[in-house]
Amino acid sequence: MRLIDHPSPNFDERTGRRPVSIVVLHYTGMPNAAAALQRLCDPEAKVSAHYVIDEDGTIYRLVPEDKRAWHAGVSFWRGVRDVNARSIGIELVNPGHEFGYREFPTVQIDALLELLRDIAARHEVMPGNYVGHSDIAPQRKEDPGELFPWHRLAAAGFGRWPAWDFTVSQTAPALQPGDRGGAVLELQVALDRIGYGIEGSGTYDPLTEAVVRAFQRHYRQSQVDGVSDAETTSLIHHISTLVSMRRSCSEKSA
Repeated sequence: MRLIDHPSPNFDERTGRRPVSIVVLHYTGMPNAAAALQRLCDPEAKVSAHYVIDEDGTIYRLVPEDKRAWHAGVSFWRGVRDVNARSIGIELVNPGHEFGYREFPTVQIDALLELLRDIAARHEVMPGNYVGHSDIAPQRKEDPGELFPWHRLAAAGFGRWPAWDFTVSQTAPALQPGDRGGAVLELQVALDRIGYGIEGSGTYDPLTEAVVRAFQRHYRQSQVDGVSDAETTSLIHHISTLVSMRRSCSEKSA
């Protein structure tokens, strides 16, 4: 693992005594690595991450893991509102949607997986807590985006992915912004169970649309439109069921 210390002054102390339990992945959204590192180390910018991974696989360590880096902003995941206090933030060098979004090189993802294995040796992070910035802040962020290979991470044990036997339910409703009713409420409850910050109102409002879009960026990357067609609806309930099954197994083994 090519690890270079590149200290950033942008951090503070982790609050409370609860351990690190979330890993948040970002793209830098800047033209190149040099520009990203400069901003993440600029005291006036007031942003940072624990690590930055360049497209050639070089890993820069900006903030010690026992410190609170400033990468998540206003966010939420599984009841955690101060995500910075409970997470490790990793920035992947990529120009993002603003500067020419492109696929993440294999060598970059290989380096990420090596880093995640290293992190997992120090912190207990459940599969469902490897998330993107868009997952924890769906109305503000879209990184690391629909080109990020979440399936590779899940195959290595760092995340969730649909089971091999997943199929689209023939009875799954197609839902869209403006819809109301029990099917929308069930969709919102399932998204909340996965970890998204959403309450069950029964109305397919702008927040629901944003959360569905974030889900699609993670699990149904071929079409990201915020509309819960039959495939998306089926996937949401499928992933929600996987979460419930894991929680049930954890409770039985406790």
